Parts: sequence; C-alpha cells; structure tokens
Amino acid sequence: MLKDLISSTSEPNRRQFMEYAAKACLGVTAFPLLSQSVVYAAPDTAKAKNVIYLFMSGAMTHIDSFDLKPGREVQGETTGISTKVPGMKFGNNLPGLATQADKLAVINSLYTETGDHEGARYLMRTSYKQISTIRHPHMGAMATEQLGRRNKMLPDNVIINGEARHPANGYLDPATSPLPVGDPLRGLENTKAPEYLKEDSFKRRMNLISKFDKNFQANYKQTKVDAYNDFYSQAETLVSSEDLKVFDLSEEKQELRDEYGMDRFGQGCLLARRLVEKNVRFVEVTTGGWDMHTDIYERLPGRLGNVDKAMTALLKDLDSRGLLKDTMVVLTTEFGRSPKINQNAGRDHHPAAFSSVMAGAGVKGGQVYGASDEDGKYAVDNPVAVEDFNATIASAMGMDLSKEIIAPNGRPFRVAHDGAPVDELLS
Repeated sequence: MLKDLISSTSEPNRRQFMEYAAKACLGVTAFPLLSQSVVYAAPDTAKAKNVIYLFMSGAMTHIDSFDLKPGREVQGETTGISTKVPGMKFGNNLPGLATQADKLAVINSLYTETGDHEGARYLMRTSYKQISTIRHPHMGAMATEQLGRRNKMLPDNVIINGEARHPANGYLDPATSPLPVGDPLRGLENTKAPEYLKEDSFKRRMNLISKFDKNFQANYKQTKVDAYNDFYSQAETLVSSEDLKVFDLSEEKQELRDEYGMDRFGQGCLLARRLVEKNVRFVEVTTGGWDMHTDIYERLPGRLGNVDKAMTALLKDLDSRGLLKDTMVVLTTEFGRSPKINQNAGRDHHPAAFSSVMAGAGVKGGQVYGASDEDGKYAVDNPVAVEDFNATIASAMGMDLSKEIIAPNGRPFRVAHDGAPVDELLS
C-alpha cells in the first residue's frame, strides 16, 4: 500500500514525504543535503578562503553611512567623524568602524537599475535579474559547486537570519544548498531526538526508512533520491557529532558576546566567526529594518549602531585570532536611499548610487573607491555594477569567472554573469 502511495505521488509530494520521514525519525529539519562526500582544497589562487557576507536588507542609506556630503542640504542630520585613515570620514553613527578604517575598502560608486527590494536583493545575491523560468544560485552555492566541499560534516554554506525568498542553491544540485540558521540566539534547532525516542526505537525507525528507500530506489533511479538517501545517513552521523557545538554560542565568554551585541545580528556575526574558524567557506548574515521611508533619524542610530558594534567586534575578533588574513568580510545592501529627504522625514528607494564595504583577505584596505556626485544621486567616478562587485568577491575566492554551468533550461550561466573584478580593490 505504501509503495502504491509513493509511486503515485507527484515529485513535490514525494519530497515532502522524505522530509517528513527525516523529521519524524531523526528529529532534524534544518540540515542541507550533504551528498558531496569528497573534500577539496582551495585553489592556489584563492586569497579569501572564507567569506562572511553581511547583508543590510531594505536598502541602507549611503549618505548617512559611508558616502557623506558635508555642507549639502541632502546630508540631513548626519555629521561626519574622522577615521583611522586621514581624509576618510564616516557617519557619526559608525564610531567603531572608524577605528577599523585601515582594514576597509569602501565602495561609494555602486549602482543598479533595479529599484524594487525583491528584485534588487536577488540581483545582488546572484548577479542575474529575476526571471520566472529559472532560479539562479547565490554566491555561497556557486562556491560549493565550483570549489567543492571542504568539510566532511559541517556544510560549506550557511545563511543566518535568512529571508524567505532567498535564492539559495537555485538550479544547482541540492548538495550545494545553504544551511539555514533562523535565529543564532537559539542555535541550530531540531538536532536532537525527543526524549521519548530511545536509541533502540531510533534504530528501528532508521531500518524502516532503509527498507522504504530500498524499494523506492529500485523503481526510481533519480539523482535527487540518491541525495536524500545520503542525507539520512549523514544526518544520523551529524546529530551525534562534536561539530554541532559550533552552533552553541553559550560556549563563548559573555564579555565577548556583549561586545558583538546580544541582538540577532550581533550574535549572527559571532556565529559566523565560529563557523569560518571551523573552515566553513561562505556565511551570510542578514539584518533588516533599512527601508526607512519615514522618520529616518529616529530609527537610523539604532540600526547603524547595531551594525557598527557587531562588525567592529567581528573584524577585531577575526584579526586577533589570525583569521582575517584568510577571511573576506563584505557589508552590502540592495540599493541606496534617496538624497532628498521626503515629506515624511525619510529617504526613498535610490538604485543609482549606493555604498558597500569589503575588508580582510584579498582586500586592499584603507581606501575609498569611486564616488557619487555632489549630492549622492549618481555614481560618477569609477562606477561599479553589481556584477563587477560580485566578480571581485568571486575572484578573491579563486573562482573561475569564465566557467559556464548549464542550467536545466539549457542556458549557460557564470558565477558573476558578465562582471569583471575591480582590481584596485584587491591586494
């Protein structure tokens, strides 16, 4: 009867059945498919062995952060402060990052043609415009596809505080999927079997799944089915692995946790440090709340304050542990905010110019690259397209920008589309 049920079920429902079985028998819901068992070394060309990608969802204001316009009406209430680098100024809500300016490459000439949040976030993460016929993978999944796995147990691609419509692995094999961590303050959830599920019961359930698998695979020879089968065996090992402790932030001293900030973004940055310390290649940490159409100067100090505190602690922590020389830290967003303050005391969407920051491995710090015009409206000096920005990250990671991957729709795609790395940003 069960065989008939499975054989008559559509592919999505078969997938749901397998996921349900994993949840019921293993007590797990969050693990990606770890079907690639071969572990590869990073290429010799890689300067950034790891990437921590900090995404400011909602569009961070460039004029109030890294692209100041002193003396202009557009500047609003933000004032400038000096940094460790002579002549480089940041907004007054970034005092911590001002002390780390010698490590930072600030790009003030990014631009995009996409002014809606979802489309711009998709473009920033994938280098491609969103279309209905295919879903493109983000940088972490592409890195796993191109460079291979480095960890036998832990994933090489993790998203912390992720968004519902994140492109994730897109058209790539499920094995490249990112591991989602919904709330770093709660750790990796659903990794323990319930108390009522004793070891002998657990083994019986695993044997039952094995029998189901055997019959199913005999009739349906599919790569995705094999991937789910590998998932079961590896998840069983992973739930009892010492490597899972990396997600337990209580192992850190409270003083250090406080330095990062006890909010989800701060603790996400601390978790990112712990993950790259365990050789996880790509970690994205997202924080929202940047869509400030109203009362921007009531909300901005808190948002920038959290980011300033967390990123400053992250850079100092990585540096003190000798990890910054191998880890690139990226701070970015989907577009900027309008130079003109609107009638609701906020700033609106502005794709024509915005700022991002790079630091650490592969980055030539202590510089401001490019510029917008005198009011921050357009990128006028060394404009950087989103694809070029992503090509710079991929190049530092040692990825082959010319390598094409044929998607299921038959079209070839590259890691950064047609982007070219900005060599001036790289050491």
